Amino acid sequence: MDPFYPPTRRTPVIDALLAALSLPTVSLPALFIIALISATLMPMGSEPAVFAVVKLNPELFWPAILVATAGNTVGGAISYAMGYGAKQAFARERQTHWFGWLQRFGPKTLLLSWLPVVGDPLCVLAGWLRMPLWQSIAYMAIGKFARYLTMTWLLLFVPDGIWHTLRHWF
Repeated sequence: MDPFYPPTRRTPVIDALLAALSLPTVSLPALFIIALISATLMPMGSEPAVFAVVKLNPELFWPAILVATAGNTVGGAISYAMGYGAKQAFARERQTHWFGWLQRFGPKTLLLSWLPVVGDPLCVLAGWLRMPLWQSIAYMAIGKFARYLTMTWLLLFVPDGIWHTLRHWF
């Protein structure tokens, strides 16, 4: 018995809550939320969450990729809507060269929505420019799916020993 950590009594309610919040029961809904939030202008990455779910539950590879893609695409659509609504709040003279580039190439530019730093603002600018919604969402989904598939697949080739070494450093 450790004097610094007295024994605790858990009730069936707490046990049920802990079981409900454990992996893999909540892994896919949590992954959806993490991917959704990371696709807005919040500085957050969802790739580590996707990798963790897949590493802990290899049978969830495709469901995790698809759920993360869906969440990230919904987040991109929210960013699109923010840009669509923000157009009235800003003057026309504040436009940059990005606007011309996006107008010239259209919704296909949203294939690049997977890029770090510039991907999420691209979704906002697409809404600002009022690009066709469903085309924009389709290109966002393709780009984001390609990112999750590539990143997760590559991370699975990293030997477990490296992950254990990194865990000890942090």
